[in-house]
Amino acid sequence: MPKGEHSMVNRRTIGPFILFTMIMSAVFSFRNVIVNYVNLGTLAAPAFFFATILYFIPFTFVIAEFVSLNRKSESGVYQWVKSSLGGRWAFFTAFCYWFVNLFYFIALLPTTLVYAGYMITGGAVAFRPWLIAVLSIVLFFIGTYVSTRGAKWIGSVTAFGSTLMVVMAVVFLIAAASAWIGGVTPATDMSLGGMSVDSVSGLTPWAFLGALALIIQGVGGSESIAVYINDLKGGVKSFIPTIVVAGIVIGLIYAAGTWLMGVFVTREDVSFENGVFVTMADALGHFGLPGGIVTRIVGVVMLAASLGGLLIWTSAPVKVFFSEIPEGIFGPKIAALNEQGVPVRGTWVQFIIVVPLLLIPTLGSGGTVDDLLGVVINATAATALLPPALILIAYLVLRVKFDDSVRFFRMGSANFGRIASVGLVAIFAVAFVTSTFPEGQSIGLTLAYNVGGLVVFLAAALGWYERYIRRLAKVSPEAAERELAPSAPQRSEENRQDHVEDPKFT
Repeated sequence: MPKGEHSMVNRRTIGPFILFTMIMSAVFSFRNVIVNYVNLGTLAAPAFFFATILYFIPFTFVIAEFVSLNRKSESGVYQWVKSSLGGRWAFFTAFCYWFVNLFYFIALLPTTLVYAGYMITGGAVAFRPWLIAVLSIVLFFIGTYVSTRGAKWIGSVTAFGSTLMVVMAVVFLIAAASAWIGGVTPATDMSLGGMSVDSVSGLTPWAFLGALALIIQGVGGSESIAVYINDLKGGVKSFIPTIVVAGIVIGLIYAAGTWLMGVFVTREDVSFENGVFVTMADALGHFGLPGGIVTRIVGVVMLAASLGGLLIWTSAPVKVFFSEIPEGIFGPKIAALNEQGVPVRGTWVQFIIVVPLLLIPTLGSGGTVDDLLGVVINATAATALLPPALILIAYLVLRVKFDDSVRFFRMGSANFGRIASVGLVAIFAVAFVTSTFPEGQSIGLTLAYNVGGLVVFLAAALGWYERYIRRLAKVSPEAAERELAPSAPQRSEENRQDHVEDPKFT
């Protein structure tokens, strides 16, 4: 079906609670606590706290403001950026959002296999590289099929997985706090003095700045949920409070969880692969629960949550990219939406592209899952900063040039919005450079994978878009000019009328 044909169909199939669980599934993972504890130790706790205060909560307000300005949008990100920066940068942002997610799959899929192994055997399974690749492809094939079935299918999985994940996190917080209060000697220094960047801690300033990208990534992803605004009962009015509450809850759990990790384990005790299992086994083992049972239960929880995240990230970025970009860029067939608002062909194109990207690091990472995760976590952290950085730049331009555009929600005054955007973009710039060139990684691997892949794909995207603009300009110079122009001024009067006519916004 042509793109947009289903835009008027009432798809209001999910409520605020399901949306909350989808946000939790897309953003929260106990694994992020592990990754940053491995990198920073208890220093990750204040880093998470400040990332929540200085980044995640303001970013949710930015999303809420863009949603209120573009509440009829199907995809979110593309229309947000087009509001102030025009079609070229809107396409580039949508492409980046989809592109960087390709790297995320390369970390998510092998990790999901790790969780399945712990659930089945109660311990780590030594997967051979070729088996990691094959099983990951099979898993991604299944996830791709399910994700094309729409928000209701995805929400059913994420509700189960994210609920278990939050319950497990709360159980850990209670267990760790109870053990510490009960007199357990912490495995590491829990004081402010133990949260340091020095030779004793093993952290250098460059490594800490690089880890900031992982912290930001750990509280990111909420923008992806805007693609389900037309599936939400209550629409924008329900979306805004739900995403803000979810952001606060996620940030607090991350900060408290990372700090309390130090009660049972040191940085050296855990790895990217086994951290959550070692930690939970120690925490609940302190209260007499057998380690084998705990490990299998944690495997079930992590597997369910990982599968929910797989469905969200298989669906949302490809929907952002294909659902509202101009049809002439890729043609109507690849961008066509099904009755659930999902670009099915585009989703399967994504599958085809991910397969070789998965094979390269899997077969060349050094032979273990942890080696693979070390490589792709670095690559993902760097590239994942591009879309939110472009969104923030678009927001800054919106507040500077188009602040009179009508929307019922704003993040403070114009000056506050501008200052907040400038500060966030500056943080992003530093974190992006340090995470692109991580300490200790081979410069050859960094240039080939972190930098080379990024340059090739982004250059190809811009070249493809310029090709579209040249063809459009030959047919209609006016249409090409409208495509490149920001949409906020043209949309302001429409928004004003909607704002008055719709009783929900009066």
